[in-house]
Amino acid sequence: MPPVTVYSKSWCSYSQAAKALLGRKGVPFTEVDIEVEPERREEMITRSGGRTTVPQIFIGDRHVGGCDDLFALDGRGELDPLLAAA
Repeated sequence: MPPVTVYSKSWCSYSQAAKALLGRKGVPFTEVDIEVEPERREEMITRSGGRTTVPQIFIGDRHVGGCDDLFALDGRGELDPLLAAA
């Protein structure tokens, strides 16, 4: 399973929903709270191609997008194969 990174803010309901979906799927992920680590905000913006909202989700080096994008991938049946890719 490729590493999963979620840039988030603790109080953000979209971040919470995205993390909950990953949790239900048993997917371990690294969370980067950009309020706790504000110096990593610029890293998130650069990696995501300019997006400034949270969450921003990465599976391996692939930028998945935000919460809605993650749920859309799951709804189309594309999330599990992406997570299973080596």
